[in-house]
Amino acid sequence: MGFIPIDDPDTFRAASRGRWEDGAAGWTNAREAFQRAAQPVSDWLIAAIDPQPGQTVIELAAGPGDTGFQAAERLRPGGKLLSTDGALAMVEAAKTRAAELGLEDVVEAKPMEVEWVDAGTASVDAVLCRWGYMLVPDPETALRETRRVLKPGGRIAFAVWAPAAENPWMTGGRLVELGFAETTPPNTPGPFALGDPDLVRELLYAAGWTDDIAIEPLDFTFTAASPDAWWEQQLDCSLSLRGLVAELSPADHYKLRDAVDADLARFVQDDGSLAIPARALVVSATA
Repeated sequence: MGFIPIDDPDTFRAASRGRWEDGAAGWTNAREAFQRAAQPVSDWLIAAIDPQPGQTVIELAAGPGDTGFQAAERLRPGGKLLSTDGALAMVEAAKTRAAELGLEDVVEAKPMEVEWVDAGTASVDAVLCRWGYMLVPDPETALRETRRVLKPGGRIAFAVWAPAAENPWMTGGRLVELGFAETTPPNTPGPFALGDPDLVRELLYAAGWTDDIAIEPLDFTFTAASPDAWWEQQLDCSLSLRGLVAELSPADHYKLRDAVDADLARFVQDDGSLAIPARALVVSATA
C-alpha cells in the first residue's frame, strides 16, 4: 500500500506547526536525555553524508539542531549548516544553542517546511533529516524537493521510525486500545507512517532517487531513572499526549498509567531504572 494523502494538508500542516510551537519548551527540557539515546542515529546520518570543510548542508525538521550541529563542526572553514524547522520556537532554540556552542560562524537557523526547501537548484552538498519525512502530508514531494536542491552526487541521509511493534517505548497504542484516541489509518502522517522499508524505497523511486539507496534498521535504547521519570519525559516530548492526558478523568488517567506501567515492567532494571528498546530505519541515497 502506498502513502495515503490526507484531505486537507494545509490544515494538517498548520496544526502540526502549532503543536511543535507549543511543545518546544518541553522538548528542549527533554532533549539531552533523548539525544543521549538517539546518538547512534545521528552518528549514522552524519557518517552517511561525510561532511567536508566548505560544504553547505541543510538539516530539515531540525528542532534544536542535535544532529546538524555535530555535522557543522566538520564544515569549517568556509562551510554552512542551514538548521531549519517549521516551528519558529524550534528555530529560536537552535539559534540559542548555536550561540552557546560557538557555532554562529557556520550555523544559520531559519524557518522552513520539509516539503518546500528554500534553496536554489543544485546548490547544496547534503541534506539531513532525523524523524521528519514521516510527519509531513506529502513525503514524496519532500523527497523530490530535497533531490532538487542537491548538487549532482550530493547526499541525503534521514531516519524514520520502524513499525510500532518494534518501538515499545511509544504509548500511542495503549491510548487507542483503551478508547482514549482514534486509530490512525496506516501510511498517513505520523511517527510510524514510513516504517515499511518497501514504502520508503517506493517513495524514493517516485521522487527520482535511484543511486546508492541504503535502508537499514538501527537499534538503540531509551533510558530513564524510573517509570515515573519516563512518563514525565514523554509528556514533555509529546504535546499531543499531554493534551489527551489532560482531558482524561482521574480514573481514566490511572487506567492509562497502569497499562503503560504494565507494558514497561519487562524493561525495569534491578535498580528500578528503565532501558527500553527502540528501532529506527536509517536511509541514505545519492542525487
